[in-house]
Amino acid sequence: MGDVMGDLSSRRAVIREAEDLGAGKAIRADVPLAEMFQYSTHLRSLTQGRATYTMEFKHYAEAPKSIADGIINRDNPDKNRPGKK
Repeated sequence: MGDVMGDLSSRRAVIREAEDLGAGKAIRADVPLAEMFQYSTHLRSLTQGRATYTMEFKHYAEAPKSIADGIINRDNPDKNRPGKK
């Protein structure tokens, strides 16, 4: 379970709950949607194909400044060039 928790943390997850279900374990976390692409494949690799996950929309939230700046600069490459506005 530690590998999965570490992977979720690297995806900017906020872990809400981790519980032992007897036959397995459940982790409830809030993770930005942009960080969840390819998660299914990676989760199966971490757990040797045994884990599954479900995902549902919870809310919109403001992106951290570093992430927002990266998106703005990616969408507007002329923004940081001298003489361009």
